[in-house]
Amino acid sequence: MKIKYYLFAAILVTTLHSCVVLSTKKYKGLVADRDSLQNRTVNLEAEIASLQADTARLHHEIADEKAKYQALTDKYQSLNDDYNKLNSNFSASSSKVSQLSSDLQAREARLKQVEDILSKQNEASNALKDKLQQALLGFQQSGLTVDIRNGKVYVSLADKLLFPSGSIVINDKGKQALQQLAAVLNKQPEITIAVEGHTDDKKVINLGQIKDNWDLSVLRATSVTRYLTEVEKIDPQRLTATGKSQYQPVDPADTEEARAKNRRIEIVLSPKLDELYNLISK
Repeated sequence: MKIKYYLFAAILVTTLHSCVVLSTKKYKGLVADRDSLQNRTVNLEAEIASLQADTARLHHEIADEKAKYQALTDKYQSLNDDYNKLNSNFSASSSKVSQLSSDLQAREARLKQVEDILSKQNEASNALKDKLQQALLGFQQSGLTVDIRNGKVYVSLADKLLFPSGSIVINDKGKQALQQLAAVLNKQPEITIAVEGHTDDKKVINLGQIKDNWDLSVLRATSVTRYLTEVEKIDPQRLTATGKSQYQPVDPADTEEARAKNRRIEIVLSPKLDELYNLISK
């Protein structure tokens, strides 16, 4: 509003300064000019107000956009940090996978070696079993069996094949069986031999120096061991004699037939495991 008053005052001063008496026509013209200027002034003020409002709105929008931009920048930085971490973790994982893959290949190669050795030993055990069965064929009706358990060959001889009842002295038929067995074992110097004595669960009665089933099982095992080493000349370093008494029965039934099965000498033949032990200990 101040602008229109300033314009009106300027026109009035100019008119008074000219000291000219205005006609009615000129006066109306001046009034019309004044009104026109007033309208323009109103329009300009409205435009200024509009521009000021637009300016305020733009400042607000700019502030919002700056805030969004900053939020996006922060998010980008966070994502970039996460990416760097993931990339680092990926590199570490990739390295670990490579190492594990290499270790796995080495383990598989070692496992293959162990399997090959065990396969050869199983083949050797089966071949030894076949040889023993052929060599001892005539004694299988007298309580002699040959089988494989856990990679070892077990030659089981019933007590009646080797000893008179309650005795630790090997009889003639038992010596024949051990002679045939030794003939095979002397050709297999890499085989270790364990002689195990087993009894039934009946208590030993009136057997002189033999006090109990422990004594009986041990003394029968040592009798067989002495015969194999002293008579059949098997290297004593290959043999071990042990007594198991009544505590590892093959048949736990409370019958005479079961007890007869449990009274036995088992000769356990083990293939040489040096190659396997050396491989495992590496």
